[in-house]
Amino acid sequence: MTRALVLGGGGITGIAWEWGLLAGLAEAGVDLTAADLVVGTSAGSVVGAQVASGLDPRERYRAQLEPPDGEVAAALGPGVLLRYAVAMVGPGTPARARARIGRMALRATTEPESARIQVIESRLPVREWPDRPLLVTAVDAGSGEFRVFDRDSGVPLVRAVAASCAVPGVWPPVTIDGQRFMDGGMRSSANADLAGGYERVVVLAPIARGLGQLTPVATQVEALRARSRVALVTPDPAAVRAIGRNVLDPSRRAQAARAGLAQARSVLGQVREVWAD
Repeated sequence: MTRALVLGGGGITGIAWEWGLLAGLAEAGVDLTAADLVVGTSAGSVVGAQVASGLDPRERYRAQLEPPDGEVAAALGPGVLLRYAVAMVGPGTPARARARIGRMALRATTEPESARIQVIESRLPVREWPDRPLLVTAVDAGSGEFRVFDRDSGVPLVRAVAASCAVPGVWPPVTIDGQRFMDGGMRSSANADLAGGYERVVVLAPIARGLGQLTPVATQVEALRARSRVALVTPDPAAVRAIGRNVLDPSRRAQAARAGLAQARSVLGQVREVWAD
C-alpha cells in the first residue's frame, strides 16, 4: 500500500474540475490514475469509478467540453441549505445530525429513484466494479450511519455511485438492501480519512469546507499528515469563478473543466513531490 487518490464531492462542476486537473497533471507526467486505492465521494465517486477502471483522464476531460444537451440544472436552494445548517448545528453526535438531514431527504419531493439511477448510469461509462480497490461513500438516511461500498459489498456499482451522489433535498435517497442511502458528502465532502495507512495521498476536493458537524477536508488531511505525505488541492480563485455558485448547473461544466486543466500547472510541483517515487 503506497499511493491513494481521494476525490471529493462538488456536483457536476466538481466532476469537470477534477477531470481537468487529472488531465493536466497527466499531460505533465504525473499520473494520479496509477493510485493503489481510489476513494470517491459524491461527484468524486463518478470520477473515481472511471479512474479505477483505467479510463484515460484526457479523454474524459474532452467529454466535459461537450454541450450539456438534455441535462437539466438543479440547485441547492436557500431553503434546503437552511435545513442543512439547522440539522448540522443541532445537538447530539455527528450521526444524529446526519439522521436529521436524512429525514429531510426522505420527505423531500424529488424525481423518482429509478429515474435518477438511469441518469447516473447514462453518465457512467463503466458498469462493473474495477479490480483496483475503489471505495464509494454514502450515508444511511434513516440512521445517519456512514457506509463505504466496495466490490465485496454485493452492491451494483451504478447503485453505489447513485447513492453517493444522492444530494439530500435535491435527489432521492437510493435503496440498497432495503435501506435508503444519501450523499456520502454528508459526513465529509471528501472522506479523506479512508486513505489512512497509505504512504502518499493526493486529495482533490472541489468543496473543502465543513458545516457544523460535517468534518472539513483540511482537518482530515492534517490527521493523515501524521503518517503520510499528503497534497490537498482545492479550486483556485479562477476555478471558483468558473464553477460559480451552483455546482449542479451543467452549463458551467466546460468552463469548470478548463479551469481544472489550467490549475494543474500551478499545483504540479506539490502533487509531484508527494506522488513521485
